Amino acid sequence: MKRKLERFKIIEERPNVIEPTKPIYKTIKGKWREEHFKNDKPITVELACGRGEYSVGLGRLFPERNYIGVDVKGERIWKGSTVAVEENLVNVAFLRTHILLIENFFEPGEIDEVWLTFPDPRPTKRDIKRRLTSPRFMEMYKRLLKPGGYVRLKTDNTTLYEYTLEEAQNRTDIKDLKFTSDVYASELRPECFDIKTRYEEAFAAKGETIKYLRFHF
Repeated sequence: MKRKLERFKIIEERPNVIEPTKPIYKTIKGKWREEHFKNDKPITVELACGRGEYSVGLGRLFPERNYIGVDVKGERIWKGSTVAVEENLVNVAFLRTHILLIENFFEPGEIDEVWLTFPDPRPTKRDIKRRLTSPRFMEMYKRLLKPGGYVRLKTDNTTLYEYTLEEAQNRTDIKDLKFTSDVYASELRPECFDIKTRYEEAFAAKGETIKYLRFHF
């Protein structure tokens, strides 16, 4: 508990973390480029980012883009924000909030790309609506993404992958859908840049193949 409180205090003072104790938390909507990044570069958002491995990894590879990891857990965000600070990745930021509330922080069309990296698969039937690729979340992404902006899912979970694929195939507003049940044996592998989260490494060690799909509205 003491360590967690210490980390909460640290992220409260970090400029690369937007969280409820800061005035900018209530004013950042529509102003990420102007008020935080101080540039007009494209914005990629990683939802349920955990420790932020993808946001940080992409930030290293593509300094010409901005990256925002979103998670409600401050202790997880502490890790990613620490790496970003240590490596001076000024194009990487973190937002501490519930994903259902992200429309309070982004204007329609403000996001250029969404990554879903190993989200909770919500395996029970009563939890299907909480899956990050359920219809209510899909509609949210559609509103927040600029035209042509991609949604990308990377997961070890077969049920979530198949559910998402079916949802995407059943919609009439989705284009350029590509998918694979084994990304490391697929021509789509370069799209993931071989960035591996600790969850991916753990699942791969158990013999799970990593699934990937992407599309835009």
